[in-house]
Amino acid sequence: MVIIATNQKEKKPISKRIKDNEQYLTNQLDIGATNFDVGVRKMKVLNEEIQVYYCNSLCNSEMVILLFRELMRMVNTHRPNVKTKDVIKNHLAHEQVMEIKTLDEVLLYMLCGLIIVLIDGETIGFAVDVRNYPGRTPEEPDVEKVIRGSKDGFVENIILNAGLIRRRVRDENYRNELIRVGKRSKTDVCLSYIKDVANPGLLKTIKKELKQIEIDGIPMGDKTIEEFIVKQGFNPYPLVRYTGRPDVAAEHILEGHIVMIVDTSPSVVILPTTLFHHVQHAEEYLQTPSSGAFLRWVRFIAMLASVFLVPFWYLLVQEGSLLPHWLSFIGPNKHTYHIPIFLQILLAEFGIEALRMAAIHTPTALSTALGLIAAILIGQVAIQVGIFLPEVILYTSISAVGGFATPSYELSLANKMVRVFLIIVTAIFDVPGFAVGTTLIIIFLAQIKNINTPYLWPFIPFNPKALFNIMVRTAMPTAYSRPSIVRSIDDSRQPSKTD
Repeated sequence: MVIIATNQKEKKPISKRIKDNEQYLTNQLDIGATNFDVGVRKMKVLNEEIQVYYCNSLCNSEMVILLFRELMRMVNTHRPNVKTKDVIKNHLAHEQVMEIKTLDEVLLYMLCGLIIVLIDGETIGFAVDVRNYPGRTPEEPDVEKVIRGSKDGFVENIILNAGLIRRRVRDENYRNELIRVGKRSKTDVCLSYIKDVANPGLLKTIKKELKQIEIDGIPMGDKTIEEFIVKQGFNPYPLVRYTGRPDVAAEHILEGHIVMIVDTSPSVVILPTTLFHHVQHAEEYLQTPSSGAFLRWVRFIAMLASVFLVPFWYLLVQEGSLLPHWLSFIGPNKHTYHIPIFLQILLAEFGIEALRMAAIHTPTALSTALGLIAAILIGQVAIQVGIFLPEVILYTSISAVGGFATPSYELSLANKMVRVFLIIVTAIFDVPGFAVGTTLIIIFLAQIKNINTPYLWPFIPFNPKALFNIMVRTAMPTAYSRPSIVRSIDDSRQPSKTD
């Protein structure tokens, strides 16, 4: 376990007089006063006073009791003149026992859920890992459900999350490197990678950014870490990929990516990523290659519709001369409406977004009723009254469905903002507004670099082989090499048939 502390102040060593240590820890933690979940158990072992410090809300109580029993049993099995420290260390029946030398480590490890054993007359203590963080069992993430495939998913416990990946990557070069971030929260952040595959320059850059984070705490977890690392600013497009599926994380690690696990976050961060990492879904790789390619293209069409369908329809409504004869039915035609179409579209867009947020915050038992209200009262009645045209409801609903079909929730939100932007510039400038707005979006995406990674790769810069693998779901036996964009040390995933 590698731990990098963010606080570089001078450390206070453990005193030989256990009373001095007790006074310091009591003053720091208010043990027995205002902190109900931290405490100390004092006992005499082999004529030496020992003190066991703990945080009972984070400890496994059964394991702690077993250790106490073992310490008390020592009184009857050893002579008083033996070396107390060595005997206690041998009788701490646990796989993770660390020696610590400073009171700062005592505070840090105890507040992480370890128990601390201090011995009178010794300047070294023991930290025993008996953590039992409150949380839930692994289950399939709601936003990445699949028909086939594993049904486990990440939870808020960093140890469980690391184990879910380790179960899938049993390579001796696989590393889980732990870093602590936050002056007060001291949140555990784990970088998972394969040592002889991941790019060392990328790893060095990420570790450097993590060490430079100076903040009191990161209670929002991985999102706060992301903002420090990628420095996104007002760019709405996601620069890292989140996933709640351990199989997806393991696959990216094998490709040469670095996965960042943040304690208390039920998802992990994949670095580096491009735009096209956000348009793929695990279901495509759990079906046959032809079926996976079909699903992928359905998603592509749905995502394109979520961005361009409503602005393009509005452009055709404004410029009726652009419509061919066989599409003359598109537009208001004989329908009566009292609100300008532009305002109708904006109202529908914001209304659908408000309904989505209301559904998230509505208890499950009432969500069905909310859907009926939205469909009947808001949709149908609004059309009959003349507030909305039927086509406005139709096309905004199709765009919303395309947003829900987008595998990445962050990308769907960005696409929604871009859609509103295109609607506004189309309403103001007509055909030039739609054309120039689309061009500006492509230029904006092309100039984005995420940790020195072009955001539109392999489209810009152009890589035909990689672009083909994105457009068409190829069979895994043909995946001979890792994506060149990660600049991995070992490019080969399997020997080619020509070798």
